[in-house]
Amino acid sequence: VQLQASGGGLVQAGGSLRLSCAASGRTFSDYAMGWFRQAPGKEREFVAYISRTGGNTAVKESVKGRFTISRDNAKNTVYLQMNNLKPEDTAVYYCAAARYYTTSQGEYDYWGQGTQVTVSS
Repeated sequence: VQLQASGGGLVQAGGSLRLSCAASGRTFSDYAMGWFRQAPGKEREFVAYISRTGGNTAVKESVKGRFTISRDNAKNTVYLQMNNLKPEDTAVYYCAAARYYTTSQGEYDYWGQGTQVTVSS
């Protein structure tokens, strides 16, 4: 699976962004999808996952109520809607594909190239 993330940018605190991740190469609906992020000087961390059908989702505790993950299997795309952004959300955001939904990075077989999100205060 090839993954192409997009939608990052510079936004003021309180603003919104929607990240997209377009998949190609294999059957998109065979894979659970995840979003991860890596802030400068920090380890990459889990942000959200969604199951193959979209029936199961989860987000990191610190983004609950602000971030929503969704997918459109007809468009081979997964989204991360980010509202009420905070400076601590600044990071490179990566999408990834796995056989089963999980918070564990090691279970994800395919990774996108990352898209930068910068939130100014």
